[in-house]
Amino acid sequence: MTVLDARALNRATLARQLLLEPSDLAPREAVAHLCGLQAQEPQEPFTGLWSRLRSFDPAELSGLLTGGQVVRTHLMRRTIHLLTADDLLAWRSRHDAMLRQRVIGVYRGELGEVDLDELAAAGREVLADGEPRSMGELARAVSDRWPGVSVRALGEVLLGALIPAVQLPPRGLWRQRGGARYLTVSSWLGREIDGRSADDEAGKQLVRRYLAAFGPAATADIRAWSGLAGLPGAVKSLRGELVSFRDERGRELLDLPDAPRPDPNTPAPVRFLPAFDNAVLGYDDRSRIIDQENRGLSVAGDRVVLVDGRVAGTWYVAERTLIVTALHGLSRSARTAVREHGSALVAFLTGGESDRVRVVT
Repeated sequence: MTVLDARALNRATLARQLLLEPSDLAPREAVAHLCGLQAQEPQEPFTGLWSRLRSFDPAELSGLLTGGQVVRTHLMRRTIHLLTADDLLAWRSRHDAMLRQRVIGVYRGELGEVDLDELAAAGREVLADGEPRSMGELARAVSDRWPGVSVRALGEVLLGALIPAVQLPPRGLWRQRGGARYLTVSSWLGREIDGRSADDEAGKQLVRRYLAAFGPAATADIRAWSGLAGLPGAVKSLRGELVSFRDERGRELLDLPDAPRPDPNTPAPVRFLPAFDNAVLGYDDRSRIIDQENRGLSVAGDRVVLVDGRVAGTWYVAERTLIVTALHGLSRSARTAVREHGSALVAFLTGGESDRVRVVT
């Protein structure tokens, strides 16, 4: 079985994640290809798409949100993701059990005597009037029936697990602020969730889509990205149409036969990634893109910069100046590339030209 080293996996990841060269995809198609973008920080997906698309207009993504073509919702790993409406409808039922398990695990002590079906019904009854509500507002509306449960627990269980719901604009719109207010998926989209998404056919689609955007990958990587239990039934059913490799640790890696696996020596441009980008978080073994000693950066929400395809520093913008903190020494050519691409990033984020980029070592 062919062994793929970290550099080969890195270049495959960059190609699948639209980071090896700018993509001509439209924003909606890019969100779909990437299986969604992690989005608990509302403005981060804009940087994620700017880093990937040749000509990205943030107003177009805002329009997709207000028009209901893309949505903000709890899904993979019970984190907020920006997804196409079609993918949410197709995938939500497959994630129901995981969402319940993760929320209940946090509030098990408070929820011991709560009938979750009864709680869900009460929450749906409140939301049936079509008025958007925050988690706290919804929780307080039903709290008299469960006086021993905190408002926080009721809200997170209702909108993080029991009731498929979306966060409404203006939250998540370009350069706008707004609290998290929710409507049910069916109220906002005018369509119902596909109940068949709980079966293995939907699981097979998830595996195919994950490999197209993240492969080659191990089943542990699929589990780390989705929060699901590795989708073993789906993987077993798909084996006849997949190809296999090994990584340097000896793990089996699965992939789509015709998916891009570029030459490991393919040049990789500087790329600036937003907080919690799935190009880093979407794996159990992240060594293809980040050194083990720096693994915690992405979990902590640091924005990272890729040099030669790997995490080489963190970045933030303050007073129209981009501050890049290198994790190790950078060559002169790498510093030049960071400054050039960084200037374009500052212009995008601030709406004006700026060449103020500081690289700190």
